[in-house]
Amino acid sequence: MRILRHLMMDGRQSARQLALRLGMSTAAISVRIKKLEKEGVIGGYAAMISHEKLGYDLTAVIEIVAKNDKMLQIEDRIAKFENVCCVYDVTGATDTIIVAKFKTRGDLSAFVKTLGAIPNVKSTVTHLALNTIKEDFRMT
Repeated sequence: MRILRHLMMDGRQSARQLALRLGMSTAAISVRIKKLEKEGVIGGYAAMISHEKLGYDLTAVIEIVAKNDKMLQIEDRIAKFENVCCVYDVTGATDTIIVAKFKTRGDLSAFVKTLGAIPNVKSTVTHLALNTIKEDFRMT
């Protein structure tokens, strides 16, 4: 967990830097990181970017209700859209919740219409985020 915490804060750290910070040998750190990668705990390394600085000023949280038990096919299709950040299979009155980013209201509108046209999508409810207080999937 200590290695993971450090990597979540700065994924560019070398094994040597981690070893110095954690008081371990570089070899031990390297072995543990490779094991975490092999087990799928570490699925990759990515930069944290500001979507807003790239022009994606709108964040939508969209609830989807499926019909005919086609939820998994719908979720797989939605997950392929490049502006979709998260797809959650959830409990309750809604089957799926997605989080997606958009540059314009027109882009959001077109996307919601595309969702509604997917076979077996019964209904959608779109929530527009007014402010982003926290958006960080790192657990520290």
